[in-house]
Amino acid sequence: MFMQESQLEMHRTVQLQNYQSRKRGMLENGLILGNFAHRFLPNMTEQQLSLYDRLINLPSNDWEIYYWAIGVQPTPEEFNNEVMTMLKDFVKNSNREDRTLQPNLH
Repeated sequence: MFMQESQLEMHRTVQLQNYQSRKRGMLENGLILGNFAHRFLPNMTEQQLSLYDRLINLPSNDWEIYYWAIGVQPTPEEFNNEVMTMLKDFVKNSNREDRTLQPNLH
């Protein structure tokens, strides 16, 4: 079974963003974003993937993303969207999951 071009492009986008989420400038974001990406990227819409791409690639400092996600600093309007809300909920870790390791890539 072959993927249509649009499906293939989304698959590539998910793989790239998954990798970018894991390889951050700081361990904390690598763990948070790597686990978040593993759980949510495969089911995101094209618009959500675009918002996530902006979130992980536009801020000049990884600490900003971290502080926004944990709620220490207010999220700027340009990043305050449904994906950031998902990330903030994920960071709360209501189910007390062990997220001290990166998920497997496969």
